[in-house]
Amino acid sequence: MPSVKHSSEYSEKFNIFLSFLAENKFLHIIIWKFFDRMGETMDRVKKMIHTDYAYRSGLSGQNVTVAVMDTGIVAHPDFEDRIIYFHDFCYGRKEMYDDNGHGTHVSGIIAGNGKMSEQYLKDTAHKVRIYSGVAPKCRIIMLKVLDENGNGNTKKVLDAVMWVKENRERYHIKILNISVGMLPGAGVEEQRKLLYAIDELWDAGIMVVAAAGNNGPKENTVTIPGISRKVLTVGSSDDDTYDRGRKVLKTGYSGRGPTACCIVKPEILAPGTGITSCSKDKSGYQVKSGTSMAAPVVSGALALAFEKYPSFTPAEMKLRLYERAYPRSAQLGRIGWGMIHVDHLVR
Repeated sequence: MPSVKHSSEYSEKFNIFLSFLAENKFLHIIIWKFFDRMGETMDRVKKMIHTDYAYRSGLSGQNVTVAVMDTGIVAHPDFEDRIIYFHDFCYGRKEMYDDNGHGTHVSGIIAGNGKMSEQYLKDTAHKVRIYSGVAPKCRIIMLKVLDENGNGNTKKVLDAVMWVKENRERYHIKILNISVGMLPGAGVEEQRKLLYAIDELWDAGIMVVAAAGNNGPKENTVTIPGISRKVLTVGSSDDDTYDRGRKVLKTGYSGRGPTACCIVKPEILAPGTGITSCSKDKSGYQVKSGTSMAAPVVSGALALAFEKYPSFTPAEMKLRLYERAYPRSAQLGRIGWGMIHVDHLVR
């Protein structure tokens, strides 16, 4: 059965230091700007996607549930009590855990509240901590479909998709973040089953956000399920950078379309290189890069938008994204619609 993998790479050498800073608040305050240079703090990411108006309007993702398919999640303080369900499709364990760290990091980008960081956004009227996610009050459901090495298989993903479909109303799920994927060269039957299930989920009212994968820059390198005509596929806007001098992935890593069916992908771009978010040690932060990081930036933005427009269908929200992306792709020299612009999205 074809395997699936998460769409990120990360730098381990800063993890211990980041955790140390989280426990030493005075030192953290003094040198936080150092980390702002070494990797994208969520503060900077949120400035890049223009969240200021949304926050000043009181939007935080409250009462919006985002399901995440990934490697698991730990009870990091930044999530408080907002992890409302955990299901292990890999080993069937009941307790919440993350033996890789990828899922915790992705979830922090979406919903972390930055409790373990001390800094607040400057020059604005609101107080959002430096390492807080895009929607710091939304709820998270974690569906573990990848093992400690970031590997999984199609059956586990399909089982998780069916779980979301069957439980969407019970848990009020609006968004499904999929930062995993397999290459289009995988078995045709497996592709068909997964894409059909994902499209059904979309039709049932779940906004599916998929990472484009890290196999660019050639055409037709978007991973499955990101090649689906219906789902929203996210690429990294900054995949041509060197991550502040630390090259993590090859230049132009973000998967690119068009697909084999001539569908323009990815539609939306967001920052994905050198993103600082929650680590699996339950107290600190770490840096990761890839379209796996760009996708949850967009999922968090959509949580803000669904808080503002709860009756929108996935198709209506996708059209709004198309109309309000800025800068447009032509201005960025990329294929697709352009960069997500949260303030335009929620006005």
